[in-house]
Amino acid sequence: MTTPSALDIPTGVPFTRRLAARLVLGPALLLSALPPHRIRAVLERVRRGAPPATAAQARAARDALCAVSLRCAGPRGCLPRSLGAALLCRLSGTWATWCTGPSAGPPFNAHAWIEAEGRPVGETMPDDYFVRLLVVGPAEPSRPPRR
Repeated sequence: MTTPSALDIPTGVPFTRRLAARLVLGPALLLSALPPHRIRAVLERVRRGAPPATAAQARAARDALCAVSLRCAGPRGCLPRSLGAALLCRLSGTWATWCTGPSAGPPFNAHAWIEAEGRPVGETMPDDYFVRLLVVGPAEPSRPPRR
């Protein structure tokens, strides 16, 4: 997968946040090697019980991943970056919506990203530039059974 963004290395990420990002980087890289249906299955299990992340929380997670990994900060690191940011949000007790899909028009371009509050986080392209094919959002709260 590729992304049209340039190398983006944030500064000022707190040490503890960098440590947490390094903790989820390994699992994110392992997940990125799996087929899409397996990635979805793992993320659906991991997201259980987590409320939606705010845009600020999701941006902080994305920035932390880019700060600790040149691969994630680079133009071809969208899949491990998005997976790592989603996992880092979950480590913090929330869940950012994880998405992947192609560009809406030519040329074909596949991408993976996270969303919060209904908008892509940290992306330079317009909101409708990519079509969402696989989406793992926060789970709906389960309702108690009716009696």
